[in-house]
Amino acid sequence: MSHTVQEKQKLLNRIRRIKGQVEAVERALEEEHGCSDVLQRITSCRGAINGLLAVVLEDHIRNHLVDAESVDDPDDSATEQLIEVVHSYFK
Repeated sequence: MSHTVQEKQKLLNRIRRIKGQVEAVERALEEEHGCSDVLQRITSCRGAINGLLAVVLEDHIRNHLVDAESVDDPDDSATEQLIEVVHSYFK
């Protein structure tokens, strides 16, 4: 994943935010918060992980699964359609 070096800081920032969210779940459990609070924190973690997964997967699609030079109109390509489906799946 050498191409991710370009986005390394953004990815690391996402990971650090996710780490903070997971720690918030841990604190909520330790402090015996209510189920709804814990569930909301877990859902936030899941959303953040899905967002990270979508970004890395999109980068993978663009860099490994398609030949960028062979696409005539990148805005109307199968690549863009696939990326749109990926993003909608992880929302």
